[in-house]
Amino acid sequence: FVQVMSPSHLKMKVWERGAGPTLACGTGACALTVAAIRAGKIPRSGKEGTRVTLPGGDLFIEWREENNRIYMTGPADLSFKGTAQLK
Repeated sequence: FVQVMSPSHLKMKVWERGAGPTLACGTGACALTVAAIRAGKIPRSGKEGTRVTLPGGDLFIEWREENNRIYMTGPADLSFKGTAQLK
């Protein structure tokens, strides 16, 4: 689910099959940004990137024209710590 907030800001909610709503999806945020640019919904952002707001926080996605690569920046937080016994 996507909403264009401004030419440099998208809002996204992700529904993962089998899991339901998720807090974030970096791959989806990158795909969304490229799709929005290709569909003419937003222009390419400069080095600051396109802000993609997800329930877990903001990611900044830059699709560089000179090398056609996608760069994602944003926070990384520990969301779970545990142990598992493998047999």
